[in-house]
Amino acid sequence: MIRLEGVGKAYDLGRATVRALDGVELSIARGELVTIMGPSGSGKSTLLHIMGILDRPTSGRYLLEGHDVQSLRDREKARIRVTHFGFVFQSFNLFGELSALENVMVPLMYAGVGMSARRRRAAEALERVGMSHRLAHYPAMLSGGEQQRVAIARALVNGPDLILADEPTGNLPAGIGREIIAMLREINDAGTTVVLVTHDESLGRSARRRIGLADGAIVRDENVTEEAVS
Repeated sequence: MIRLEGVGKAYDLGRATVRALDGVELSIARGELVTIMGPSGSGKSTLLHIMGILDRPTSGRYLLEGHDVQSLRDREKARIRVTHFGFVFQSFNLFGELSALENVMVPLMYAGVGMSARRRRAAEALERVGMSHRLAHYPAMLSGGEQQRVAIARALVNGPDLILADEPTGNLPAGIGREIIAMLREINDAGTTVVLVTHDESLGRSARRRIGLADGAIVRDENVTEEAVS
């Protein structure tokens, strides 16, 4: 599904150049559940943003289903993000002026789905994450765990092939964080590829494959037995 070939990312800060990624070689197959782990500044989020076509590498190639992403037009990249990817972030990224239902409807609007179908599909996605009783609630009326559930529903609503989650439990208590990770595992069990960035070793143990980053390079890539994950 995903293939990164010698991917690098550098930021020019004037007098200095910072290399966030350095020659990353990585393949992720359909249906995998992968955690990308490492300390702050190791390049985890940069790698996730490149995989999500939210950022572009300064060197190397990103192949998605065999197609070089950088050769695609901006409109096609945007279409892929909306219809094939789902994003979950640490800060939830919900619109404060929109209800839970309306927040989940946003990707459907960009996908060109009609209003009645938007409402129906958004309600179904919220029901899937246990939030059918909060459709009309605004983010300020929801707990952190509830906001993240809404964010996951938004990520799921277009039926993506790939969920990219960047520190999705970082702002949550440990118990709620475990619930969110369990939900992401259920999504993966249903067939969706999930890539999860975390610096938390205990959360990293929830995946069947763990990738370790340090100084922008992969230093560990290991498969984990089902018994160790459970």
